[in-house]
Amino acid sequence: MTTPQLVAEGAGRARYTYRLRVSSTAAAALLAEWDRCRWIWNECVAKSKQVHLHNRAHPGDNRTCGPAQLDKMLTEARRITPWLRAGSSVPQQQIIRDFGRSRAKALKDIAERLPGRRGFGIKDGRLHLAGGIVLAVVWSLACPASRRRCGCTATASATGTARSSCPPWCSRCRRRGG
Repeated sequence: MTTPQLVAEGAGRARYTYRLRVSSTAAAALLAEWDRCRWIWNECVAKSKQVHLHNRAHPGDNRTCGPAQLDKMLTEARRITPWLRAGSSVPQQQIIRDFGRSRAKALKDIAERLPGRRGFGIKDGRLHLAGGIVLAVVWSLACPASRRRCGCTATASATGTARSSCPPWCSRCRRRGG
């Protein structure tokens, strides 16, 4: 279902989130498609690294790793790999375009020496994620010491869990295995 967007002068936009409920057959098909796309992304990363290492070792013989070369690789991979050919080519080609955009931005950021924002952090009891996202977290176990590190995972249903590591001097958490 699509929601018509009515934008009046000075009015904002609303974003809606819907929960999808799919059959087990549809879920299996989606997971298989995502697996193929993930494989293609990993192949793009491997090719990019290979070209980067070659260019460092042979400065006079620079090679490129753009979407055109990656599309040729995809065509060849689909020709010789039946399970890849079983999937739709549209999302596979989109993955290559997304990779190309992502790689171009990363190279631009490196050239401009922009700092990267990596990992997670906890400040003032709030979870700070990469990209400036800040979340209020309800911890299942109260820790008397300040939490230092945190790892997050998401499930396919978009629910998330956060695990934290407390300092070694936190005896309460150590006894409970946290």
